[in-house]
Amino acid sequence: MKPLIELNSVSKTYQSSRESVKALIEINLKLNQGDYVSIVGPSGAGKSTLLHIIGGLDAPSRGSVLFRDKNIYRLRDKEISLWRRHHIGFVFQFYHLIEELNALENVALVLDFPGKESSLKKIEELLQYLGIEDRKTFFPSQLSGGEKQKVAIARALVNDPEIVLCDEPTGNLDKESQEKVVDLLERLNKDKGKTIVLVTHNTELARRAGRNAVIKEGRVVQ
Repeated sequence: MKPLIELNSVSKTYQSSRESVKALIEINLKLNQGDYVSIVGPSGAGKSTLLHIIGGLDAPSRGSVLFRDKNIYRLRDKEISLWRRHHIGFVFQFYHLIEELNALENVALVLDFPGKESSLKKIEELLQYLGIEDRKTFFPSQLSGGEKQKVAIARALVNDPEIVLCDEPTGNLDKESQEKVVDLLERLNKDKGKTIVLVTHNTELARRAGRNAVIKEGRVVQ
């Protein structure tokens, strides 16, 4: 089976006026359809940079990122934006919800046709699957941290991406909410066949993934 995503000798260097910083060094990684992979490592190890490169947000300095054998960083800016929209869902540590919009409206923002009846029904079904259908008219200030993260996950899923990239999604949550969010990611992987990549400091949660990668100083060491 061919990989869904394949990174070949990916390196990333950030250049400032005074120095260059090597964020990633010769990373090789394959993600298959339906994988659940955790990426762990200390702060500054390059975890978020790796996630951004996988998701088409930040081009590598060297190496290639292939999606079904196509190098995504050879696409034009508009093409790579469309690729992200159709294939990638991002979940971040900070929820990035708009305070003036309710839960349903925050999810609808990323849809091509947010006002269509079929789109609204799709969102409501997704919120029901995530267990927060009764919070759809609540504003972020009225939601708990775990509920906010579920709204953010709904927003990441509403365009039905194949790959869900999670950057410390439990970092702002209490232990009970952390467990609920990771339970949800496992369910998305098993029930929906989503390919999940989870960046986390929490080694206990990371061990629940099917595969684990450890990064130190920009290199995959395990």
